[in-house]
Formats: sequence, C-alpha cells, structure tokens
Amino acid sequence: MVDSTFAQVGKNLSEAMRILGDGQREPETGPEKWRFSRSSIPGPLQGDGQDVATILHLVHNLIHDEEEEEDMPSQQMQHVGEQGHMALLGHSLAAYISVLDRERLRKLTTRILSDTTLWLCRLFRYENGSAYFHEDDRDGLVKVCRLVINARYEEYASEGYSVLCSRQPVIYQSASGRSGLGQHLCSQLGLPLSSLCTVPCNTIFGSQHQMDVALLDKLIKEDIETGKLPLLLIANAGTPGAGHTDKLARLKDLCDQYNMWLHVEGVNLATLALGQVTSAIMAASRSDSMTLTPGQWLGLPAVTAVTLYRHEDPALSLAAGLTSSQPVAKLRALPLWLSLQYLGHSGIVQKIRHATALSQQLLQKLKALASIKTSVEDELSSPVVLFRFPQEMSSASSGGSGEGYCAGEKEVLDAFNRWLGEQLLQLVPNSGVDVVELEDEGTCIRFSPLLTAAVLGTQEENIEDLMEKLSELVPVMCSTMCLRQDFREETHRHSPSLTYIEELSWPGLGAVR
Repeated sequence: MVDSTFAQVGKNLSEAMRILGDGQREPETGPEKWRFSRSSIPGPLQGDGQDVATILHLVHNLIHDEEEEEDMPSQQMQHVGEQGHMALLGHSLAAYISVLDRERLRKLTTRILSDTTLWLCRLFRYENGSAYFHEDDRDGLVKVCRLVINARYEEYASEGYSVLCSRQPVIYQSASGRSGLGQHLCSQLGLPLSSLCTVPCNTIFGSQHQMDVALLDKLIKEDIETGKLPLLLIANAGTPGAGHTDKLARLKDLCDQYNMWLHVEGVNLATLALGQVTSAIMAASRSDSMTLTPGQWLGLPAVTAVTLYRHEDPALSLAAGLTSSQPVAKLRALPLWLSLQYLGHSGIVQKIRHATALSQQLLQKLKALASIKTSVEDELSSPVVLFRFPQEMSSASSGGSGEGYCAGEKEVLDAFNRWLGEQLLQLVPNSGVDVVELEDEGTCIRFSPLLTAAVLGTQEENIEDLMEKLSELVPVMCSTMCLRQDFREETHRHSPSLTYIEELSWPGLGAVR
C-alpha cells in the first residue's frame, strides 16, 4: 500500500490547485477573512492561526486582486496538465522525503539521481554523461567553468586566484549568444572581463548568426602567443534570437586541437530526442557539456535545468560543485524523475515532435503570403521560424507615390513589425509568438514552439487562427505603407496650417501638428 502521508500530500496538492486555479472569487459580501485588497493595511498574525482553505483563498485573491484594481484583463495562467501536476507533486514529496532517516534518504536520492541521469543521457544521445540539476539555467555553465579551471590549473585548489595570474584564462562566446551570459560567468568566477572573448559571426558565407570558425581559430592563436590559456568555448544549438546552430563539429575539432572545453546550449538540443536528427545538431553529442531545459520543452512547471557533462575525476566535480555529498541536494531531480516516468519515452518524443511539426506547418503557410518574408536556418527541420513584413519594399510601396520613401525605411518597418507581433500575440495568445530585435534583419516575429507549445497547449488550429489574423492584418499594413507618402504630401499642401511630424516609431499614416 502507498504510504498514507504520500497519499495525503497528493490530495492536498490537488485541492490547493483547485482553489488557486478556480476563477470564481468569493463575493465581497462573503466572509471578511477571505477578502484582501492591495490597499489593505497588513495586520498581525492571528493568535489561533488560520485553516488551510482560508490561507489558500487568500493566496488566490492576492493573485487576482491586482488585475481588478488596475482593470487589467485576466491573464491566462500556464496550462498545468497531468504531467505538470506530477512535477508539482515532486516538489511536495521532496520536502517530505527530506525528513527520512539518513540512510534511507541516501539510498532513495542516489536512485533518483542515477535514474534521471541515465534517462536523460539516453534520450538526448549523450553517452556516459553525468548530470547536474540547477534552478538557474546559467548555473550549470558556472560550475563547468570551475571544473575546467580546477583541471587546467593544478595548484588552483590550494593557491586560488593567484595561479591565474601566470596564464590568464580565456572564455570564448558567440556574438549571437545569450545576452549577459559572459559577464555573469566572470562575476561568479571572479574573473576580469578581459577573460571574456566575444567571437563575431559570419558576415560573408553561411548564416549571419553562426560563429565565425576561422576567426575563432585566429583569436585563439593570438591569445596563446600573448601567454593566455584558452579555457572554454560556449556554442549555440539554437541562438536566443534567430534559433541558428553553430558549426558544432568544426568547433569540437578546434577545441580538441587546443585542449579547450566545448559547452553547448540552446533550444535545438531538444531535437536530439527525435528519431531523425540533423548532423548539425547531432554534433552536440560530442560536446564536453550541454545544458538542457526540459521543463520548457515538455511543459513542466518549476522543473530544474540540467547540465550533462563528461569528466573522469569525481574529486574535481565535487570541488566544482557539480556533485554534492548532501543527499537533500539530489532531491532537485525528483520532480523531473516523476515527470519523465509519467510521460514515458514515447510521450516525451511526441511533445518535441509536435512542436517541430507546428513550425513546419506555419512555415509552409507563411511562404504562400506574398507580403511576408520568412527566415529559417533549414526549411526541412528548423524548429524556429522568423517572419517579417513586407517581403519587398517596392511591393509595399506600389500603388502609392513611394519613390521618396527611404530615409527612415528601416525604423518604420521595425515599427510595423513590432505592432504586427503584438497584435498577433493578443489575438492568438496560444500561438506563443513574440517579437525579437535582430541586428541584420531588424524587428521580426518569432515562432519557437519548443519553448512555448507545451506550456500554452498550442495546437494546429492555433496556427490556422494565426494565419487567419495575419491575412486580415497584412492588407491593412500594405495600404498604410502605400499611403504614408501621400499623407505627407497632402499635409504639405495645407502648409502653413499643418506641419508634418516625422514619427518613425508610429506604425500608421503619420502625424501632423
């Protein structure tokens, strides 16, 4: 039989979720103890305490009162399906398990950690790997850097930072990488910002978002010549903006040549779980470490990120913080352990396959719209779709006198695309589209279902709705673009009564004073 306390934990969680998720609020004429307003003055703790239901209703009111006070539309909470319930149950059970006697706790946590590590390594094709579970998705990389520093500087454990002065370590990152990641690493490791080298992306051949391998090779050689120690390279399997993948195979060969550590992160790593994987992504399985975010990919609330890594010295892994002798620390894996078992291998693969299929569905439909320009890394497999209005400037301007319209062309187009993305997200919230600012392309609308579909419950009909709204908005924007110059000229005809105002950030006909 199941432990009665386990059963009670599950029952209490279900009841709490029901109360917190219930849209029906207690009326203002109801019990005073259930009413709360942001303007209320907090009182002292009640002497006799409060029952669980009262406290949960208070939390519910705290969640929703701010929306009412500011006349905000009720925001849809993350969809928590049964697999999400398992993740939440894991957090509750972890607290209960932590009070077991030390020996039972050690055996149980060791089993949970080893199971979860094995499953993830098999799912994502990372043979003979170890796993570190962490709340902050940057923390795995911080610990990996500590591991590499301990491995490359033999006296680091006893001498500390002073050994770094003889040969300054260098961490290389892509110009298309995560904003602020390198600075965070230096801050956490106590390294100067001069230890961070940002590698430009390709400008002539290949993707505009891939790291320039030849230039990286040159930078490494220059650092070695000046007495520095190339330490680690951060590569992307799905850049944060455009979702492009670096040339991981070539980068791994370069790292082997210079005895550098290769770390890979990015949303495209999720596709390693599929039956057919592109060679570009498959190369990530050769990396020394990679960070996965299964909570986002599978729609699991409050599940940790995971960094898989390969290293033979357990003492160095312990010194770096990648492993812990404290059994309670291993309980971080419990929510994921429960969720992976609940979904099963087929369920996990199905969720990732569903997200990639949504991308293909949207891409094919967008290509049929003449006024929309699409941008993907690989039309057959890219899980991230970027699109932008208009396809060509001339087509948008045809029909109006747009010959002189070019001074603030980029700013105006960015404003229109920003407006388009905001409208689509408002009209079809389950689509999960968002607006991104890219250096070369400008403002684009991005569809990255691996990050959003499982959380929002995106389905094929949501893509159909998205295309329907897009087909309604595009003609409006085309007409507006065509008539902007006509509006400017009409304003000048009424001079000095009217003054035309150059407002490039406004996605409309224009402004006058």
